[in-house]
Amino acid sequence: MIERLKAMLVKEFIQVLRDPRMRFVMFVIPVVQTLIFGYAVNTDVREVATAVYDLDNSSQSREIADLFVKSGYFRLEARVYDDKKAQELIDRGEVKAVLRMNRGLSERLVGGRGAQLQMILDGTDSNTAGIALNYASRIVGGYNARLQEEWGARHGGVRTFPGGVELVSRAWFNENLESRNYYVPAVITNIVFIITMLLSSMAVVREKEIGTIEQVIVTPIGKGEFILGKSIPFILIGFINVTIISLVAVFWFEVPLRGSIPLLYLATALFLMSSLGIGLLISTISRTQQQAMMSAFFVLFPAILLSGFAFPIESMPQIVQWFTLVNPMRFFLVIIRAIFQKGVGVDILWPQMAALLLIGVTILSTAVLRFKKTLG
Repeated sequence: MIERLKAMLVKEFIQVLRDPRMRFVMFVIPVVQTLIFGYAVNTDVREVATAVYDLDNSSQSREIADLFVKSGYFRLEARVYDDKKAQELIDRGEVKAVLRMNRGLSERLVGGRGAQLQMILDGTDSNTAGIALNYASRIVGGYNARLQEEWGARHGGVRTFPGGVELVSRAWFNENLESRNYYVPAVITNIVFIITMLLSSMAVVREKEIGTIEQVIVTPIGKGEFILGKSIPFILIGFINVTIISLVAVFWFEVPLRGSIPLLYLATALFLMSSLGIGLLISTISRTQQQAMMSAFFVLFPAILLSGFAFPIESMPQIVQWFTLVNPMRFFLVIIRAIFQKGVGVDILWPQMAALLLIGVTILSTAVLRFKKTLG
């Protein structure tokens, strides 16, 4: 068995690695994709295009506008002096926010009375609007705190607001709330799933197309040995991709890796059982490589959408959440994000790892059984 498996592995490695373009796709493209995802998949909002509508035109109103611009969250795109122009800029999409300060703002502030600011937001992009509003609240809150200190210094320690509730926030694991730390580790899941599933989906059907499947039938190699020989090269490729992308994440994007590296590879092995099993199952039921490729893409996009990579599973309809339970990407995403950001171990992640094992064994067993029918 060892000799037969060894010969099978040599054949597969030669077949997979002999093409320089294929080597480029397997080992260079993942790095390029990681860099693209790392920079492109980012929900942090910076430099929101903003117009200032200053009807007061005082030192206080100009100071507030400067605070917004200097924060780095808002970019001064224009100054407007009437409602029509402000609406026109938003309608055209030239600005996402308008900071309006009415007449009498400075007079009320100097007199120790409250004043109102109006932030007009383009609500078509709810995510950007919500985040921009949060940033504006922080800036105004900081300005209010400084006003209170100045008022107290001028009036012998008397504060404008003697009491109130103070909100103190603290973020665990991702202290700066950088979305990159959340998305870049998840890229490992996507790329490993895409590459290993696509390669394995063409493994058996390629033998059919070039006419060597009949030679396999007459050889003493068993069905399980044949599937194992087809899988091991892609397993090694998957581990290499995980290593390369993890190095890029840690040393290029400075994403913290707080958990156990052996646990990361163990989880990867469980995940590869599923991704390779899906690919091999597709390969056994396809007649041509083109059919296998189309079938793989048919599986690929729903798997990514239902994995929790971009959209929280909890926000999906209940019936859709049930479908995610058979998606191995869902469980591996939880594991890999927890290993990178939380540093937790098997005692926390064992339900996800058990789910990956169950899904992987089921899919691989189905692929082997289907391959028997194909040869029969």
